[in-house]
Amino acid sequence: MTLVVPETRNSSLNRTTLELIAAAQTLGVPIKVVVIGVGVEDLAREISGFDVAEVIVIHHALLESYTADGYIAALVEVIEKESPDRIFFAHTYQSRDFAPRLAAKLNRSIVTDCIGIKTGERTSFVRPMFQGKLHADVLPLGDNPHLITFQVGAFRSDKLIRGVADAPVRHVDVIIEPEIIRQSAEAPFLESRRKVDLSKAERIVAVGRGIKSQEDIVLVQKLAQALDAEIAASRPICDVGWLPMDRQVGSSGQTVQPKLYVALGISGAIQHLVGMKGSETIVAVNKDKDAPIFEVADYGVSGDLFEIIPALIDELEG
Repeated sequence: MTLVVPETRNSSLNRTTLELIAAAQTLGVPIKVVVIGVGVEDLAREISGFDVAEVIVIHHALLESYTADGYIAALVEVIEKESPDRIFFAHTYQSRDFAPRLAAKLNRSIVTDCIGIKTGERTSFVRPMFQGKLHADVLPLGDNPHLITFQVGAFRSDKLIRGVADAPVRHVDVIIEPEIIRQSAEAPFLESRRKVDLSKAERIVAVGRGIKSQEDIVLVQKLAQALDAEIAASRPICDVGWLPMDRQVGSSGQTVQPKLYVALGISGAIQHLVGMKGSETIVAVNKDKDAPIFEVADYGVSGDLFEIIPALIDELEG
């Protein structure tokens, strides 16, 4: 059985919750989702509509605001009763705070920052190493449960399977003594507001180092205009100032899931892929036929950008 622990900020169902359940569904084993907090009943009912075995609600006054001590105390009780094989978390600021401590408390293995799952005789988890230059298949050792955190965007929320009927919702009482809470809750971390919200764009044209100069960005903008799309970029383009940082897609930029993502001259480093591989349709253009971007692309064109982009514009405008 897989236990999924979503982040329940503002009692709303966020994309990381959907991605975690989608990840768990790939294993083909029963899934239970633990919802922690106060006033999370509506959220629990919403989650019960997906193909999960059960939704467990942990309600306690000391869990109204997140603290690592409170979450660990609540989860230890539930984990000991449920005996899951593995526990899934999103690799967020919050889980990075408490999941390693939970693993230490349970004396169990933890694998962090994963981007995939490989099944077979034993289940392993794929994680980038050496700044994304290599991918390692990590097989957790020791007794179950193993704790796993996944990068945001590692799994596509649109692949989530809905249940035939709503799963049961069960409330669990836990004992949390006030004196174990050693932290005081502060307002959650919020990223600065961006001028451009690429996450809402239906079509995106993104450019990478395959473009030769800043002046050539105009050609990309013409294609974006012809497609009625937003323009975006990989990190190197924003680092040199050819496009604003608001336009960056990737692990240190925005995460997007448009209906159409056109990647122009983008090699496909893992830092960029995690920000866009959830797109519905990915079209890649790169003169390097072995570029990693082609591994996630639905359609790939190996060729010169400066021949292909004008041809695309002519076709769209003609």
